[in-house]
Amino acid sequence: MWLRTDEMTGIQALERLHPCLPMLPGHAQRQEFEYERHGTLSLIANLEVATGQIVMSSLGPTRTEVDFADHITRTIQTDPEAAWLFITDQLNTHQSETLVRLVAAQCGIQEELGIKGKSGHLATMQTRAAFLCDASHRLRFVYTPRHSSWLNQIEIWFSILVRRLLARLSCASVQELRAHILAFIAYYNRTCNGAFRLPLQRASALGSCVISASLY
Repeated sequence: MWLRTDEMTGIQALERLHPCLPMLPGHAQRQEFEYERHGTLSLIANLEVATGQIVMSSLGPTRTEVDFADHITRTIQTDPEAAWLFITDQLNTHQSETLVRLVAAQCGIQEELGIKGKSGHLATMQTRAAFLCDASHRLRFVYTPRHSSWLNQIEIWFSILVRRLLARLSCASVQELRAHILAFIAYYNRTCNGAFRLPLQRASALGSCVISASLY
């Protein structure tokens, strides 16, 4: 299964201090600009390339390498025998020691992994990335080029989440914010129109660079 994966951090639970003014003939709804903050959440999500749906989401206060590895673990547990390919950016938490050890355990790799910062597959971010990208692994990662995370289609979905939900949301707690996000994901999966597709003329203009960047 091909999944596009990334984090959306610092999602604020903002409670508007006064109700919005409703729509009237000739006037759009006007939103209250004063608010009170009630904390933040980080969202880690997977977009399935073939269907355009969100497959598994993780919401928590942080986005550490352990959080990311736990998210990947929960995702692959939905089909433990499947081949998984995660397309993500080159953030250090996506090339971590925890992730290398997870892939080794899931793929039954018995070789010595080395010592972080010193030797073997764990020596540097480059050696860890090379291990995680290995096409012979049942569980592998593909990284978008630096400064090109916009190539990852999950970014399109994050913008949909902001426009359709977060931009006008008022929440009194992070628990309420979590409930709204999970409800939106369930609604989106029920009603989405399938995979994201570029208009033909734009796809032709981009050419093979998007394909090669996504795969390598």
